[in-house]
Amino acid sequence: MSISFDKALGIHAEALQVRSQRLEVLASNLANADTPNYKARDIDFRAALGAAEQGGALKLLRTQNGHLPVNGSGGALQTQYRVPTQPSLDGNTVDPQLEHAAFSQNAVQYQASLDFLNARFRGLRTALKGE
Repeated sequence: MSISFDKALGIHAEALQVRSQRLEVLASNLANADTPNYKARDIDFRAALGAAEQGGALKLLRTQNGHLPVNGSGGALQTQYRVPTQPSLDGNTVDPQLEHAAFSQNAVQYQASLDFLNARFRGLRTALKGE
């Protein structure tokens, strides 16, 4: 009898990937908090996970015609621009407090996903050893 990691792990592997990419986007927002005309971006976690659940894997997004076509799964998710709560005079839409809160929340959820996957692997290892 073979073990299917896709069935054993469920959607949690894709969730971890989406959370990781969202951490990168939020960190980029924080790094550019003082950059004039920088537009804050974010990933809609529910929409990205829903797409991964329906399609079975996260697909690459070709955002411009000049980009090379890519086959396979994985890669960057579509980001959306965040609507500013209080526009800045220099055109920057990053709200540092909002970004810190979103980053912290996503980091906690990322760690929870890691802990869940770790428990799943530990369970699979125990089942294989027969302990």
